[in-house]
Parts: sequence; structure tokens; C-alpha cells
Amino acid sequence: MRFISRLPAMGLSLAVAAGLSASALAQQGQPPLSAEESDPRVLGWMVGSPPPADKIITQPDSVYFSFPRLRWSVCHLREFLPTEEISRGLGAPVPLSYLTPDELTQYAEEIDALTFTPMNSDGQMTWKDSLGANYTDGMLIMHKGRVVYEKYSGCLNEDGKHAAMSMTKSLTGLLAQILVAEGTLDETKRVIDIIPEIKGSAFATATVREVMDMTTGVKYSENYADPNADIWVYSRAASPLPKPEGYKGPNGYWEYLQQVQPEGRHGDEFHYKTINSDMLGWIITRVTGKEVTQLASERLWSKMGAEQAAYQTVDGKGVPFAGGGLTASLRDLGRLGQLMLDEGVINGKRLFPAEVARRIRQGGDPSKFAGFPTIPNGSYTSQWWVFHNDHGAYAARGVHGQTIYVDPTAEMVLVRFASFPTAANGRIDPTSLPAYQAVAEYLMAKD
Repeated sequence: MRFISRLPAMGLSLAVAAGLSASALAQQGQPPLSAEESDPRVLGWMVGSPPPADKIITQPDSVYFSFPRLRWSVCHLREFLPTEEISRGLGAPVPLSYLTPDELTQYAEEIDALTFTPMNSDGQMTWKDSLGANYTDGMLIMHKGRVVYEKYSGCLNEDGKHAAMSMTKSLTGLLAQILVAEGTLDETKRVIDIIPEIKGSAFATATVREVMDMTTGVKYSENYADPNADIWVYSRAASPLPKPEGYKGPNGYWEYLQQVQPEGRHGDEFHYKTINSDMLGWIITRVTGKEVTQLASERLWSKMGAEQAAYQTVDGKGVPFAGGGLTASLRDLGRLGQLMLDEGVINGKRLFPAEVARRIRQGGDPSKFAGFPTIPNGSYTSQWWVFHNDHGAYAARGVHGQTIYVDPTAEMVLVRFASFPTAANGRIDPTSLPAYQAVAEYLMAKD
């Protein structure tokens, strides 16, 4: 673990620890602590005046994003890293619509008791048990615009915020898709035609659409177990902390993007690589003259009735991390999901053209999508995951279990925050995706 603790911090660390501490335990034959055992309130992180030395979480030396520390850190990222605000503006929030208290109690009891069969399993699991199995910190379910289920646990409470991880990518992609629909951004243009500084990079000849859909042919490895992987070079470049003496690498997200080398051909295949999201963030900033945080505030947070400001981590030059730096509240991401479900309309106001949500729901080219066995028929477009299932569901997703799941057929929006021990969502999907389907069918039956 000392190797990880010496790594420089970066915007949201790109999940720097990546659950490696949990993996190390597994290799030693020791399962990670359960959700109940690893609850931050049970472990007593950062409690006391001052806390005991072994309960203090700081960065970088205490590996703040390793399990089980991450179960506290996901709600406290602004204490570790510099951020920029996504302002909600000065107006009063627009309250979400709820069922009556009695109805909420009834729905909670019935949803908790729902059973489903996890993938590759013959056994049954209840919805309530799945929350613990996936280390859920917050769960919000909306049906036909009303909250029918809301629970908080772990580090999260009603007025708290939680790391959204790579759901940030979907916010970035949504902003880009809005600009495309409105004619501000031409998705057929090459990146170099918008950002001449990228001329020496493999990104130069990619189109904006290829960046949006992550079908670029760029060399970049996110293998956290490989100390020589590109992710660590990116981490050092993006760290908001002072660079060590003698450092000669790129400084910041955008300098790193200028030296990315080619691998494969643009447009051939989908490859999930975070640098595409930061390239898209740079494109958005160049064509609008506004940082993604400012644009997100102007187009979404200040107009959708948000309860709380959101925040986004930044690199050493103040550039927001467009690929994973968002921290937000559960209810405000519920508003964002409802905005997608209702195709750009919320609280009676249109915030973006309906074609934006329709284009995302349509998905990308499934023939270019492979390597995700829990999403066998899926695709990826505008930084959103599209399942192509019977309900036409699509989602924003982030490591350790974050999701905004939109089910148009069931008229359901589900938002989950979690702090699963390892980063790979492929380990969570077998219980999560069937559980979401079970809730969708339950809600449809209630109509």
C-alpha cells in the first residue's frame, strides 16, 4: 500500500486507489469488511477533538481513497482537493414531488421486500439485501415525477453530497449534446479544427463525435495494477498539488492531452478512456468560452430548481476534471435524471431541446461496443451508457457503484450513490441491474 500512498493526488484521483486495498485483502484470502462493518459511523473515522491518530483521514499519505477509508472520503472530497462550484444560483429550490408519508412507508416496505435473481445465479435476493451487498450510501427512486423511495446510509445524509465519479462524464456529454443540438458545436469537425494546440496529439484527427462516443484511436491504459500505466502519468500531470522538484512531465489535463499517442483507428471501436472526457471538456470550453462548471450552472443547476450547489475538482491550473470530478446531492442528480426522462423539461420549463435526450437514448453503434459482459447488448454515446433492453433504459455510471438509471418505459429515474470496495462496476451489475428491472416492473404494476 505504500506505493499508492506516495502517488500524487489528482482531480477525484480517478479513483486512485481503485479498490486495490480490497483486492489485496482478497488475494490474502481475507474478504473486505461488509457494508455494516465498514460503515464510517461504525469505524469512527474523523470523530473526536482531535480524532485518534488511527482514525484520521488526510491526503495523500493515508491513502484516503482506499477501502474502507473511501466510505468516508466519498462524502468529503472538498477536504482533500481544490474544487470549483457549480452554482445553483440565488433563487429558491423547487421541492421534489413526494408521495404522502403513508404511501412512502408502504412503497418502501414493498420495494425492500421485492425479490429478483442476480445474474449467473439460481438464488433469490431481496432489494433490501442488495443495498448492503452493493455498499449503498444513498438511493432515490422517482416514478412519474414523484419520489417513491429515498434512503441514506454510510457517510451520506439528506443535506450531504457524494462523489459522482464517472457520472461526471455524462454531465460533460450532456452539455456537449446540447451544444450540438443548438448548432454551437459541430460534431463532424476534427478536434484540431477547434483546438489547434492539439496538432501533435492523436486526438487531432478525431472528430468531435468520436470523442463524445469514445471511439477514438488513442493510447491510454487505465490498468491501476500496472505502475507504468498511462493513468499514473495522467495522475501526476493532473495533480493540483505542487509538482516535485525535477518534474518534467505535462502539467495539467490539457498539456497531457497534447502528447497522447495513437493506438488503432478513429471510429473503429469503443474504448472506455477517461481522457476522451477531458478532451471533450476542453472542446466545450473553447467553443463556449466557459468552463464546464460555469456552463453546467447556467444551463442546468441554476434552472432545474436544485437544492444545493455541486462541485468539481480541478487540476493545478484550475481546469475542472470533466471525466470524474463531480460531487453533488442525491436529490439534485434525481432532478437531472428526471430532466432526461422528460426530454429537457423540468418544473414546466424547457432547459434544452427534446432531441438531446432522444439522441442519447437512441444510443451508439452496438457493433463497436464489446468487453462488458454485464451489458451484452449495450452501446455508448455522448458519454452515456445505453442498455438497449426492453425498457429502453440508459444510464450515467461511475466506479464504486454510482448511477443515474433512466427507464423511459417504467417512467422511472433511479439514483444510487455507493462506496463498493472495488472500482469495477462489473462486480456490482449482477445484483444491481436485475434489481432495477424488478423495481421498474413493480412500479409499472402499481399504475
